[in-house]
Amino acid sequence: MSVDAPLATGSRSIAGREVGPLAFGCWRLTDADAGRCADLVEAAVDLGLNLVDNADVYGLDWGGRGFGTCEETLGEVLRRRPGLRDRIVLATKGGIVPGVPYVSSATYLTEACEASLRRLGVDVIDLYQIHRPDPFTHPAEVADALMRLVDRGVVKAVGVSNCTVAQTRALQAHLGVRLASTQPELSVIALDSLRDGTLDLCTETGLVPLAWSPLAGGRVASGVGVRPELIAALDSIASAHDVSRAVVAVAFVLAHPSAPIAIVGSQNAQRLADLARATTLTLTRTEVYRIIEASDGRPLP
Repeated sequence: MSVDAPLATGSRSIAGREVGPLAFGCWRLTDADAGRCADLVEAAVDLGLNLVDNADVYGLDWGGRGFGTCEETLGEVLRRRPGLRDRIVLATKGGIVPGVPYVSSATYLTEACEASLRRLGVDVIDLYQIHRPDPFTHPAEVADALMRLVDRGVVKAVGVSNCTVAQTRALQAHLGVRLASTQPELSVIALDSLRDGTLDLCTETGLVPLAWSPLAGGRVASGVGVRPELIAALDSIASAHDVSRAVVAVAFVLAHPSAPIAIVGSQNAQRLADLARATTLTLTRTEVYRIIEASDGRPLP
């Protein structure tokens, strides 16, 4: 058996639904033309990006009109394309309040989720996540709020985002259902979740990792602010597989045995189609470690 056979990853399931290895992120869904947004989201779903990730705070940047507007835009997309709702796993997040900045009290989370439901124009959210941890709310209170939403049937599954392993375990200890997901930053540039126990917790418990910014906010594609040796490694591997550098970077995220879902938010359907090639590109162990060494700027011990 070859020591450098292509790496294999597992299946992904959230809220009882199979989910593709790529998800469509709505952080940049700020186009004022709802028709163009509908075309884009539908194109993403047609490519297999059936988890659509949003958050109530999305819309405060990237040309957005303010808090909640990306949820409102997605809600308009779902109204324009009524068959689309049944084809997606709808995910959104709450818990960031500009100027505070984090609130996970039971009262606030309940109100935030209900507001998201109204903006999205839906009766149920498939996956509701705590966007960032609020250390000044006891996890038992957070868990109680989440369980009430689940028991009411307005949320099917719950998860966390940007939480440490300890914070995730603390919440799980008070929760009456299994956490479905955790959403860490993960890319060829941001490797912390490989080393801080986040992805290990996923392989231990079955949490699905939703990797945000798998292209490092576009820096991988542009090369700006990236180690030249990392760009050279990515380009070499890309050339060997006849794909783009970005495809290799996304394939790197997908290669981990915890079966991450890479959230991509390109507003260009053709670029999404290119990134979808990452789902059929299987990197070898040598290739992924070459990328890590180039990212670190030093050999592994």
